[in-house]
Amino acid sequence: MSPKLRIVVATRESKEDFLFKTALGKSLAVYNYPHIEIALFERNKSGLPAVYNQAIDAARQDPAILVFVHDDVYLCGFNWPNEVAEGLEHFHILGLAGNKRRSPMQPAWAFIDTKFTWDTRDNLSGIVGHGKGFPPTILSQFGPPRQEVKLLDGLFLACHSTTLQKHDLRFDERFNFHFYDMDFCRQAEIAGLLMGTWPISTVHESPGNFGTEVWLTAYSKYLEKWKS
Repeated sequence: MSPKLRIVVATRESKEDFLFKTALGKSLAVYNYPHIEIALFERNKSGLPAVYNQAIDAARQDPAILVFVHDDVYLCGFNWPNEVAEGLEHFHILGLAGNKRRSPMQPAWAFIDTKFTWDTRDNLSGIVGHGKGFPPTILSQFGPPRQEVKLLDGLFLACHSTTLQKHDLRFDERFNFHFYDMDFCRQAEIAGLLMGTWPISTVHESPGNFGTEVWLTAYSKYLEKWKS
């Protein structure tokens, strides 16, 4: 029997518009699997950590594999639920792309400095498509997947709810959007949890918003907390 899997997603759209207008909503409509649930936070104005923590709290009474995913992500493979379950047999926390090392003052999982210099390929892991549908316009092959990493991209994170509760692991709500994933991974590392990438076919619509004023403010909060 397949384990219960709960998609946790926040969107600015209404429920109806989420299903018909967003990448995730349109792709989820294809997968009519009985063991998949959607924890949808529609018309959301809260930061992602606050929303994700609500889902973690709710799972205390109803455990499941929690998949925290952005609403601009297409899930392209028919077998992705089983791929998530398989990946979680190897790692406590699963993502699509990440970095095998963490450097001082690192501003994102893939970059080593605030000039957004890419880390070398031997440190990166994962594959993510980018574009407005399938096939993707660009296929970003960062490095071989199925690798243990120290940092994961927050566009897609999966873990058993019981793992989070056992280690009292939550998302820090001082980060509304930027750096919540970096912070979460550092907490997971301290807790001794294994993080890794897995080859799950996806297409991400957004390239990210690095270097904006909001991003820089979040970076300052991140450095204030972790000191490096």
